[in-house]
Amino acid sequence: MQTSFTPAQLTDPDIESVNGILRSCVHCGFCTATCPTYVLLGDELDSPRGRIYQMKSFIEEDRVPTDEEVKHIDRCLSCLSCMTTCPPSVHYMHLVDHGRAHIARTYHRPLLDRLTRTFIGFVLPRPGLFRWALIGGSLVRPIRNLMPNRLKTMLNLLPASVPSPGWVDRKETYPASNAAISEQSSCEPAKARVALLSGCAQQVLGPHVNEATVRLLNRLGVEVVVTNPKGCCGALVHHMGQTEASHNQAKAMIDAWIVEADDKGLDAVIINASGCGTTVKDYGYMFRNDPDYSEKAARVAALTQDITEFLTTLDMSEVSAPEDLSVTYHSACSMQHGQQIKAAPLDLLLMAGFAVKEPAESHLCCGSAGTYNMLQPEIASQLKKRKIANLRMTQPDIIATGNIGCMMQLSSLKGEGAVVPVVHTVELLDWAAGGPRPLGMSTG
Repeated sequence: MQTSFTPAQLTDPDIESVNGILRSCVHCGFCTATCPTYVLLGDELDSPRGRIYQMKSFIEEDRVPTDEEVKHIDRCLSCLSCMTTCPPSVHYMHLVDHGRAHIARTYHRPLLDRLTRTFIGFVLPRPGLFRWALIGGSLVRPIRNLMPNRLKTMLNLLPASVPSPGWVDRKETYPASNAAISEQSSCEPAKARVALLSGCAQQVLGPHVNEATVRLLNRLGVEVVVTNPKGCCGALVHHMGQTEASHNQAKAMIDAWIVEADDKGLDAVIINASGCGTTVKDYGYMFRNDPDYSEKAARVAALTQDITEFLTTLDMSEVSAPEDLSVTYHSACSMQHGQQIKAAPLDLLLMAGFAVKEPAESHLCCGSAGTYNMLQPEIASQLKKRKIANLRMTQPDIIATGNIGCMMQLSSLKGEGAVVPVVHTVELLDWAAGGPRPLGMSTG
């Protein structure tokens, strides 16, 4: 794609990056076939190629985007399916992040949209505040039909109950045990030492996922440390174009992990929410021009692994499914497209003895996409129904996935016939290694 940035514009490192991404696009349109919004809406402006042209226009001209352009960029899920499909490997993620940051800087959104985004960006990354917001929301949910549509949508997404705080939600070091699935002495040195991101939304909505992660790693001989500060890695607000807030949150995590790595050492930073993992692995790019953080951010990014990636490096031979169950694996977009992790979760479940299936259209998003189901509820609902229909066709006993957002999105259809429990992949593996039955299976 030909670009027309001025020499003065290209002195800005972000514009230089945008220019390189745009020039790698060859207009082939392969991306349209795998883009969820184009598949649903059939509008070229709601395809990656169409959005690339729109972002090129307002970034190159350094102008305020039009209402129409903002509408189409906002409709992008950032699922990154287009990046998996793209022959010339256009880095659409970086481009749309720049586009959203440009919109956040220059475009004046309607009042309700501004308030919604401010609320989401302030509350969700703060676990304590998020918990109180969920409790408050549950109190007014019975009268949600009297609320404005946007607020009613958010109330409809609330879980049936708010879990109690988990035991992994505090700064702690959890030593390797080895005792549960082997005869090795618990006094033996740990095979590895890792830091775990306990997360923001997951810490509140799914503390059992963090607990399963720690239990499993400890049994496999891995020492796990949860550092301070705890909370958001920056992903949530980063994809809303709030660059300063996302970088501040990311810096806090980087500092905490670097202190731990320089003190007692870290073999990996473990992420068990794939949406977070995609962003943390991108810290090197995010801070590439920051003289104080570029090296530290690159170190953290290099250490970061999804929990399933790390588990493939350990001896899982004694992990065995306690029941003969059919598991349909839903691969989160941030897992299969953002991190290009496809085989590891499936292989681990198969090696544990589960019968594993994949649904049709596995490349299409379920509609969760971070905050997307709150900001674009109509499209998110269509994608959810489509995903659930494909999952049902496999007739599973359990649905497994690797992202808390997908878990909440898919489990929220219990009133529409989706009674199959939805659990995290690591919960099944923890169960197979001697841990408790996954919480979702006892309530599904």
